[in-house]
Order: sequence, then C-alpha cells, then structure tokens
Amino acid sequence: MKAVAQQKACPIQMLAVRDALDILSGKWKISIIGALSLGGKHRFKELEREVTGITPKMLSKELQDLEINELVHRTVLDTKPVTVEYELTPYGKTLENVIKTLADWGVQHRSRMMKK
Repeated sequence: MKAVAQQKACPIQMLAVRDALDILSGKWKISIIGALSLGGKHRFKELEREVTGITPKMLSKELQDLEINELVHRTVLDTKPVTVEYELTPYGKTLENVIKTLADWGVQHRSRMMKK
C-alpha cells in the first residue's frame, strides 16, 4: 500500500519541481534573489552592479517576472529623480534556504570538478 502512495506522489512532486524551475528558470533569477536575500533593499543600479553581466533590459524583465510571482516587491519613492527599490517579499524569503543549499552544493561540485 505504501509503495502505491509513493508512486502516485512522484508525478505530483515532478510537477512541483517543474513549476519551481519555471519560476526560477534562466541565468539571472536565482542571482537576483541571492543578491536581495543578502543585502535587503536594493535600488535598480545596485542590483545591476551586484548581478555581474546582466543588462539593464534583462534585469528589468527578470524583476518584473519575480514581481508577478510575488517574490519581489517594488517600491517607487517620491524623490527627484524617482527612486525605485526592490526587496524580497516574505514569500520570496522562503527561497533563502533553497538558494543557500544550492550555493553549498555548487561549492562542493566546483571543488570536486577542480580536483579532476
């Protein structure tokens, strides 16, 4: 009986993994979330400097996607010129352990590959 339950859970788990990867896919989203999780609020230019290699157009697109998925909150401040700040939402902060675990695995993997 237990084996049957595990077989049924596998497609559900794989669908959940696919959903997560759809939201976090691409070269930049995890880096953006990582930058925001380490430093709190960031202005657009600060994020652009911290996420090395990203273009302003791509950063804007990725931030919009993250905002649509309720992972990032965008605040427009009434300053001259207008200032925009980005920060992780409480929901976005639930990814911090995932990002840390992924980073830890990446360090181990890099070390393993460099030994070859």
